[in-house]
Amino acid sequence: MIKPTLLAASLTLALMSAALLASPAAAYQCPADMAKIDAALAEAPQLSDEDMAKVKELRAEGEKLHDEGNHADSVKVLAEAMALLGIQ
Repeated sequence: MIKPTLLAASLTLALMSAALLASPAAAYQCPADMAKIDAALAEAPQLSDEDMAKVKELRAEGEKLHDEGNHADSVKVLAEAMALLGIQ
């Protein structure tokens, strides 16, 4: 039978490994998402002034988070901007 402490240690190690592997993947996604947003903005999308301002704000916040190494939050913020633009 597996001791509870060994099981807890194994689960902790597995979760930490998953987090470490996911972070670099997200780091590469941020620039790709920013490029998609920039390309969509270059096409002068039909957005209200309010939505356009929000997209630009989210784009800037996503880049800031990316530069700070907070890739998971960057991806979330950039996804909000892409949703407003109607892109994936």
